[in-house]
Amino acid sequence: MPEGDTILRTAINLRKVLPGREIVAATGRRELMEPESLDGRMVCHIEARGKHLLIHFDDARVLHSHMGMTGSWHIYRHDSRWQRPVSHAVFTMKNSDWVVVCFTPKMIKLITNRELMRDSYLQRLGPDILGPPIADDVVIARFRTQDVITIGEAVMNQTVVCGIGNIYKSEILFAERIHPLTRVGDLSDDQLIRIRDRAVDLMRKNIYTDERRTRMRGDGFEFWAYGRNGEPCLVCGTRMELIRQGDLARTTCFCPECQHVIARESPSPPRS
Repeated sequence: MPEGDTILRTAINLRKVLPGREIVAATGRRELMEPESLDGRMVCHIEARGKHLLIHFDDARVLHSHMGMTGSWHIYRHDSRWQRPVSHAVFTMKNSDWVVVCFTPKMIKLITNRELMRDSYLQRLGPDILGPPIADDVVIARFRTQDVITIGEAVMNQTVVCGIGNIYKSEILFAERIHPLTRVGDLSDDQLIRIRDRAVDLMRKNIYTDERRTRMRGDGFEFWAYGRNGEPCLVCGTRMELIRQGDLARTTCFCPECQHVIARESPSPPRS
C-alpha cells in the first residue's frame, strides 16, 4: 500500500537513472497518453508530492502518477527479468541503460506544466509530510480546519498534510495514545504538533527500506496496531479493535485500553 514514504523512495531511486539521459523508447496504453511523443526527450527532475509522483520533462510536460493501493514503479536493466507480469505494465520508459516500468497505477497521465498548475486536486494538497519542515503554526492551523471531525479522518485528509495513508494513521495514533474517534477540536495544539512529529519520524525511518515497519525489535511484529484487529495489544495485552472511518470507510486499528477518546469539557454557561 504505497504511502508518502514509498513515493519519496521511488522518486529517489528514479533520480538515479532518469535525469540527463535521453529517452529512446516509451510505451503505454494509448487511451491514457501518447507515450511515443516522449521519445528523444529528457527527464529534468522528479518530484514526490505526498502520494503523487511527478516526472518533469524538457518539453514542459509532466508524467503524473498515483499508485493507489497496488501500483508501483520498477527499475530494470535491459536484460533483467521483470518481477511483475508484463500484462500489468501500464507504462514503460527506456534510456540507454535502464527500463522503468509503472505497474497497475490508480492513475497515470501525461500533462503540460500549465495543466499541472491548474490541477485543482494537486493545488488543494496540504504540505508534504516528508517535504521541508512544516512550521508548528501551519500544522495547527491546517488541523484546526477539521475541528469537528475525528482525528482518524483528519490525519488521512490530504488537504491538511499530504502523504499519510492508512498504515501510518493507525501507527501514529497508537504511538501517541490517541483514540481515532477523538475529535480534532478536543486535541490540544501540542498534541497536533506531536502527531506531525511522530508521522515524520516513523515515515522517514522507512524511506530507504523496501520492508515497511514501525517496530524494530526483531520479534516478528512489524506494526504496533495496523492489521492487528483481534490480536493482543503489544503494550497491555488488551484485544485490539477495528473501526471504519470516513466516506471511504477506511479501517483503523487501535487499543481501547491504551487509546482513550479525549473529550474536553464544554465551558459552563455564565450565571444569570
